[in-house]
Amino acid sequence: MADYTVTLTDTEKTAMEYIAFDVDHWISNAAHNRARIAIEEIIKLNTAHCNDNSIAIAVGREAQVAQALELGVIDKAADRTEPARPE
Repeated sequence: MADYTVTLTDTEKTAMEYIAFDVDHWISNAAHNRARIAIEEIIKLNTAHCNDNSIAIAVGREAQVAQALELGVIDKAADRTEPARPE
């Protein structure tokens, strides 16, 4: 499990308090929901890859995400994106 810390300026904090009753909950919910969407995408890609290549699909969502990474069906965004270079 990973923990992340978000630092907001006073203005950003005020803006978030305007839209959310509980800013921490809102941020946590946004991250969890985006991860859920990515998991669904990954499972779809892994299922298609495994079916196309006659590979047994791992059992369970966590196992299928791990399988997709192991098989090279997916990679990490940081691994496929070059960092911006200062000019």
